[in-house]
Amino acid sequence: MRHRRALLPAFAVTSLFLAAACSSPAPQAAQRAAAGQEQQIRATQPAAEGTDHSLTVAAAPTATATAVASPRGGSGQRAHRTTLTVSSYDGRTRRAVISEHSNGSSPHSPTPTAPSTPTAPSAPSTGSSAAPHRTAVGDVIASAPAPGAPRGLLAKVTKVIGETDGGTEVQTEPATLNALLGDATAKGDVPVDPSSFTVDKLLPDVKVSWSKTGDVHAGPKGATVPLGSLRLDVGAEVPTTGGSGASATASVHGFVQVAPQVDFAYGGTGSDAPPGSAYLGVSGDWTSGWAVKGRAAAATGTPLRIPFAKLHADPVLQVGPVPVVVNLDLTCYLQISAEGRATVDVEQSLKGDFKAGGTFGLSHGWTPVSASHMTSTPVRASVATAGSVKTALGAEATVGLYGTVGVTADLAPYLRGEATGTLTAASDGSTPKATGTWGVYGGVDLSGTLRLQLSVFGTPVIQRSIPLGALHREWKLAGGSLSS
Repeated sequence: MRHRRALLPAFAVTSLFLAAACSSPAPQAAQRAAAGQEQQIRATQPAAEGTDHSLTVAAAPTATATAVASPRGGSGQRAHRTTLTVSSYDGRTRRAVISEHSNGSSPHSPTPTAPSTPTAPSAPSTGSSAAPHRTAVGDVIASAPAPGAPRGLLAKVTKVIGETDGGTEVQTEPATLNALLGDATAKGDVPVDPSSFTVDKLLPDVKVSWSKTGDVHAGPKGATVPLGSLRLDVGAEVPTTGGSGASATASVHGFVQVAPQVDFAYGGTGSDAPPGSAYLGVSGDWTSGWAVKGRAAAATGTPLRIPFAKLHADPVLQVGPVPVVVNLDLTCYLQISAEGRATVDVEQSLKGDFKAGGTFGLSHGWTPVSASHMTSTPVRASVATAGSVKTALGAEATVGLYGTVGVTADLAPYLRGEATGTLTAASDGSTPKATGTWGVYGGVDLSGTLRLQLSVFGTPVIQRSIPLGALHREWKLAGGSLSS
């Protein structure tokens, strides 16, 4: 864990995306968890041949099975569960060792939270037995996180090298989901287990809390964390960013509760054709509250962004028999920009929701999806002296599959304060007189891109990154006149 001294600019306030980043009231979170458990039970039941090709989408069970689609069973065969597992993988050479589960053993865990060092498969043993190979050329394998593949593995076997003490060593190449899902359809939203996130704190005063069924990591000062939520509390003294040497400082104290969910959809047309539709994204609700007080000095240049925490999780979705590994990264940050000098005293609470992702259709290709709705309630708000300040506590999120980035989204709820007018000092030493107006505004900015790697669905390759499109919304919280 790293810490960084908080030499932050003048003024900073809070509101967190999550995107990687959402909080929902306890009843909603409990309902989502119950729904996920019900879907999970149904997902373990194989569909009968020739029946509906729709697949359930749910959080994968702890013991996640590997799925294989093999050309040996005839063209168009869809994926099925297998007792095979990826014992090791070398991302540099793309060689893997495939082994058979022994009776009573458990498959690899679906959600390791720290990358492991890639393990190169051993060379084939010179005295290896003549046992039948565990896999064959043409097999497409989908695996939950495994040794050497901490973000999951989706690969096609191009060559069987031979038997080793650990299993069958094979050469692989990247594969796509349509080779496994074929003409099936699937759609679902799955909450991310808050305890599965690893958190790298980048500032000293960051506290992390979470709550899930059967386990609670208590919040600061006994605060209650809603079921299924991850909470981050942050506090910092923010010195001036200007070079004038003024002693302007502001203090920030606040929290954000987040309970993100992963959104996945697939509408297949066959194992050798692009799907008719696809979707990958992250969404959810959030609740936050913060207080900012102090004087901000002018900043120079572009807004200054200071990360305060990095979060990562690899939730595994069970899409029918196929483990689909989603990689979710979040960088939470404070950001400030200012002009002139302004003294602020603001406290407010905020609630909202968001959605960010990419959707695919045969007629229009990949297009971005972005939306955010937010409301805030000021507890107190005032700005004195001339100047303006805009601050945000936001998060940049990346969402991908099997280690490839598909969507990057940056959601930054913010607070902006401004004051205009003049300050006149009397020559007789009497109290200076001020005239003018002041205002405090809440807002939200959402931006991001779709990336080339979304082709993992089996869709045509994106030739360039596609902007999500800038979403900007602002509303007035409070205002008044400067007079003395």
